[in-house]
Amino acid sequence: MFHSYNPATELGPNAEAGFEVPYLEKKHIIKAKDFIHAGQGSVQLKRALKSVGFPADIIQRVSICAYEAEMNVVMHGGNGVLTFRLDADEILIDVEDDGPGIENIDLAFQEGFTTASNEHLEMGFGAGMGLPNIKKNVDSLEIQSEKGKGTHLKMRFQVKKDGD
Repeated sequence: MFHSYNPATELGPNAEAGFEVPYLEKKHIIKAKDFIHAGQGSVQLKRALKSVGFPADIIQRVSICAYEAEMNVVMHGGNGVLTFRLDADEILIDVEDDGPGIENIDLAFQEGFTTASNEHLEMGFGAGMGLPNIKKNVDSLEIQSEKGKGTHLKMRFQVKKDGD
């Protein structure tokens, strides 16, 4: 479940975007190997974006990235946190975990490369498309990872302005 903190209650008109965009910040705790609740963070994020009135294309891109990152934590990352920040200029998804880290980030971005276990493959996961799908859908991406020290992803999406 998402947990809100540092809430702002004021809505500011974003005439350029064509709808009101509140400042919103929420976090979702991700538990390692918890496939029962996996994906709930991205579903809550999607609902928040719909309730504000974001265009379907932005909602789709953000939801794909949140889901892929969340599933990577569930499968590989140990415990983690997905933080979602929304303001009039951008949507930020910040995902951190305390897992084993990514040994070779360049290799992890290659389509089809996977380190999924046989158990994950049998459940239908591990196609090696998580990070490539994220890269295709974000406006900007930062990734920090070190073997044995976890992974930190920052995904940014610009709020579309009329005429863009």
